Amino acid sequence: MPGPDETRPQPIRATAMETAAKRIKVEVQTAFLEEQSEPRDNRYVFSYTITIRNEGEVAARLMTRHWIITAANGKVQEVRGSGVVGEQPYLKPGQGFRYSSGAVLETPVGAMQGSYQMVGDDGDQFDAPIPPFRLAIPGVLN
Repeated sequence: MPGPDETRPQPIRATAMETAAKRIKVEVQTAFLEEQSEPRDNRYVFSYTITIRNEGEVAARLMTRHWIITAANGKVQEVRGSGVVGEQPYLKPGQGFRYSSGAVLETPVGAMQGSYQMVGDDGDQFDAPIPPFRLAIPGVLN
């Protein structure tokens, strides 16, 4: 059993499909970063690791991202930007890309959702939606 300073990953699986030719699978793992959080200041820090896999038939590049981050108090943050962690990964069919990032909430529970804007080798632009996933400190939710 993890101690109070250890984090437990919370695996979340989500699949985003545009067509059979353009299918992007997204897997998310989250963790609460207790050592970076300050609950008495309403600061809760979470990390998330995302694996993006091209399970389609057409190679594609991740161009931009759009995140909607919602805290339990209803506060919503929107984040838009080029690529992810400074990269615009190019994924051939069967290839994947993994990266880690973080989010800071004012509450011990929240959720994230969003999309990656992709461009296929065929020139088509398409969104790879990321269904909502939960950010929560261990033991807060059953």
